[in-house]
This record gives sequence, structure tokens and C-alpha cells, in this order.
Amino acid sequence: MKPRKKVQKTLEFDSPPGIPRQAWVLPWAEEHYPEMVERLREEYPDDLVNAPAVYKKPLPVKGDRYKKGTYVDEWGCVFSNLQDGIIGIVKEPLIKDWKDLVRFKTPDYVLDLDKDEINGFCRHTDRFVLAGTFVRPFERLGFIRTLEQALVDLLEQRPELFDLLHRIHELYIKEVEAWAETEVDAICLMDDWGTQQGLMIAPDLWESIFKPMYRDYAEIAGHYGKYVFMHSDGYIIDIIPGLIEVGINALNSQVACMGVEELGKRFRGKLTFWGEIDRQNLLPNGSLQDIRDAVFQLLENLYDDGGVIAQCEFGPGAKPENVLEVFKTWNQFK
Repeated sequence: MKPRKKVQKTLEFDSPPGIPRQAWVLPWAEEHYPEMVERLREEYPDDLVNAPAVYKKPLPVKGDRYKKGTYVDEWGCVFSNLQDGIIGIVKEPLIKDWKDLVRFKTPDYVLDLDKDEINGFCRHTDRFVLAGTFVRPFERLGFIRTLEQALVDLLEQRPELFDLLHRIHELYIKEVEAWAETEVDAICLMDDWGTQQGLMIAPDLWESIFKPMYRDYAEIAGHYGKYVFMHSDGYIIDIIPGLIEVGINALNSQVACMGVEELGKRFRGKLTFWGEIDRQNLLPNGSLQDIRDAVFQLLENLYDDGGVIAQCEFGPGAKPENVLEVFKTWNQFK
């Protein structure tokens, strides 16, 4: 069976012939373990792939997001990176004072996709294609105001906050629609909502402000026949029911910190678990048997005639042999 169909059957809980897979290989791994990365891609090729983010005019970014130094993204947010191979953080807000909001403009040029090139990519692969961009209203607020100030803003709830969120959301609605009009298979969302113990904001605040945004994105995707994939780090179990309700099909999250058994009891058969394997402890420190045990635990608790995508991140600290063992173990299940 072709990879695209295997992923679709997984998302529909329709007894796929095996577990589809996707390795998230960061530039750090390509730099430090190029031979192992090559082996990984040769022995366990991805069933899911990101479409290229191609625009009719180059986006006005500066620097390299994965290089040490400064990177300026298409919104004008400035990231400071102290290490090659990973993404930096925002230290200086784009909007430091609310009076600066009058000068703020959303980057509408991200809507000017080269759809012919993107569609050509989709037609020439048999893999399941994810949109080449991530829609992230909460993180974008944090990039514009800094995360610390954004959390304060959400508590104070001044009118300027909702003005800014409205502008962010309106652009993302248009961006989701632009990608949904292409031949990609899924739209991608990404907001890190949790610490390792709980949500960064109260659940009712998430429900009232951000859940409706995700619903809007999912409804647009559904109108065009697209699936919706989402990534969110941390302990986010309190918002997973809401994500399922609005139409998220697949979720990449830190399942280990939430408890695999608990996730299985509550959400098995309702959501596809897009990975992962514990990248904070197991991938850097675990034995090969620990890795095999973790994979078996995911299969036992989360698989329901589908509903699981084999995924892990090959990033800083991960032992290359452990990453390879993840996919070797998943590959046993046909």
C-alpha cells in the first residue's frame, strides 16, 4: 500500500497494513551524525513529508533560523540563537508598548503561495503531504510580545490584546485557506501549551479565546477535504477533549509526561497519536530495551485499528542508536 493511503487509513482507524512513520531530523543531527541520518532515511523512509513553503516572492527573512546568531522571521520577530542546529528564542518584543500596535502589520505576503509548484510536489510523491507552514496563534502572540508578557496580557485582557489576536487570527484564517486550496493532504497547527506539570493558562481561558480559533482553522480544512495535524508540547491533557471536539485529527505531544495509559483510556480511537518517544529522557539516556518497551507501551495503549503514527525527534542529545531502534521496533508491526 502506498504511504499516503496508509496514513489515511491510520487517521480513519481503518486497519492500515502497518504503522506509518515520520522521523523529525533536526539540523543538529544532520551536522553531528550524517551517516546515521542517511541510514535512517534509507532503512525507514518517511511516510509523511512537508510540502515546500514556496512563495511567488521571497519572504523578507534575515539569517538562518537554525544557525547561531540572530534570525528575523517573516513577521519581523527577532530570534536569538546561542547554538547551531536548533531554533532560538525571542528576547525583544516586536510590540513593546501597546502604543506600538498602530504600526504593526501582518505579513500578508505569506498568502502569495506558488500553488503550481506546491501542487507539482504533491502530485510527484506517493507520500502523505503536510502543509509547509505551521499556524500558531498563541506562540505568535508570544513571539510578538515575548512569552512572559503574553501571559500577563492574557490575565489583564486589555482591548489591545484582542485587537492583536484578531489580526493574527485573521491572517491565519487566510493562510489556512491558501494552503487548503493546494493539493496537500493536511493543514498543520502548532502551539506549545504546557509545562511539564500543566497548562500555561487556565483551561477556561483557553476555551474562550483559543479554542474558537482552532475550530475556525479546522472547519476551513474540512471544507476542502483536508486533515488537521497539530503539535503541542507539555502536559496538555486538559485541552485534548477540546482539540478533538473542534476537529484535530492527529496530535504530536509529549505523551510520556501525561501518561500513556491515561491517554489511552481517555482518547484511544478518538485521535491519532502522531508520536512521540520521550526526547527528554529516553532518547538521550535510555537503553535499547527501554526504547523497545516504550514503543510496545504506545502500541498496547493507543493503537485501535489505526490511530498511531511512529514518530520521534532526532535532536540535541538523542543517541542515534536509540532513534534507529524506535523505527526498527515500530517496523515489526505489519
